[in-house]
Amino acid sequence: MSIPQSGGGPIERHEQLAEYLAAGCKPKEDWRIGTEHEKFGYCKDSLKPLPYEGERSIQAVLEGLRDRFGWAPVEEAGVLIGLTKDGANVSLEPGGALELSGAPLETIHQTCDEVNEHLREVKEIADRIGVGFIGLGAAPEWMHDEMPLMPKGRYKLMNDYMQRVGTMGTTMMRRTCTVQVNLDFGSEADMVRKLRVALALQPVATALFANSPFFEGRPNGMKSWRANVWRNLDADRTGMLPFVFDEGFGFEAYVQYALDVPMYFVYRDGKYIDALGQSFRDFLKGELPALPGEKPTLSDWADHLTTLFPEARLKKFIEMRGADGGPWRRLCALPAFWVGLMYDQTALDAAWDLVKGWDAPTREALRVAAADEGLQAQVNGIDMHALAREVVAISEAGLKARAMPGAGGLLPDETHFLNALKESVESGKTPADELLEHYHGDWDGDLTRIYAEYSY
Repeated sequence: MSIPQSGGGPIERHEQLAEYLAAGCKPKEDWRIGTEHEKFGYCKDSLKPLPYEGERSIQAVLEGLRDRFGWAPVEEAGVLIGLTKDGANVSLEPGGALELSGAPLETIHQTCDEVNEHLREVKEIADRIGVGFIGLGAAPEWMHDEMPLMPKGRYKLMNDYMQRVGTMGTTMMRRTCTVQVNLDFGSEADMVRKLRVALALQPVATALFANSPFFEGRPNGMKSWRANVWRNLDADRTGMLPFVFDEGFGFEAYVQYALDVPMYFVYRDGKYIDALGQSFRDFLKGELPALPGEKPTLSDWADHLTTLFPEARLKKFIEMRGADGGPWRRLCALPAFWVGLMYDQTALDAAWDLVKGWDAPTREALRVAAADEGLQAQVNGIDMHALAREVVAISEAGLKARAMPGAGGLLPDETHFLNALKESVESGKTPADELLEHYHGDWDGDLTRIYAEYSY
């Protein structure tokens, strides 16, 4: 989850809202890659989730990273809730999952080095205190009441609101994990093309990275339970954003959508002020019940944008939000997949040609089917397995065209980071399929085997 935004002055003109988004436009040579991934922590002896405090806890892991590896602390009301170093952040998801929000980097080689270094540091601290971390899209066994709510004001407000809307908001907060990548755009037109491709092909990412077939101790009947959770969370702030495909879509249209999404909070003087269900439009008029007479700053607008949760999200960059958290190799495969599609114009055009004829019901049906059936999904004559094969090939061509070398020039490009996905395309099996084979095979229904065999 995002941390409070800062540095924005008062909003004096409506146009500033779209201008804030447009400020993300960058020349191609300045485009960067920001990878985020979440992972569940647990006590190795009990296989139960980590509390916030104690000898084996989230706090102990954060303190270990701070003291051993030089991360600077991030505190809220005197409580350690995160870390920062070299443009990267370590933060806490509501149920205690640990998230790395990586620095903006130029290549997937650098991104993967960052991921590897982070996981090495986390493992060193975790091993010292008898803790493990595992990458899955959903907690395989733990019940809601076993998952502590982290001591962040934002999460307390969200927890209260999530119990009023949808059916799975608190499940999302406590018992799901994702991997995502944040990518840049060069202009409004470039943003439009990229956001449309991102939304249309998010179900392909969901299918390829499906890794949550278990929930509350048993198979749940789906390949990505996490994606199912997002379908049943809060209709005001989730989904496939059909209006993005309307003629004339641009920054202002996204602003209008965001203004219609009910607020969560306003952040003032280190505290979260309850604005649940209130309107940012009223805030612009100085009529917000939570802060009567006060008008918002650009930081308030930036904060509000972090409370929108569509399948692809626009800020000063685009966030790809469709994939389950997963094994080590796939933490680098996800940014490679999207960079190959987005950062080469020929690949981006090819991806758009693939999806431009789909209507909104088809895109939504693909979203649903990807969660339910993974690569085995069939929608309106579209075979997900065949579609994934084609999309991965387009991505690979895009990475080849980028020709970003690594390993001191020994690697000519970034295409090898797609190997995990190419294996899925060849076998037709996602991580969820492999987990289910173990569960029904050599694990003989013993889901506790997942911790020793799939932890980082």
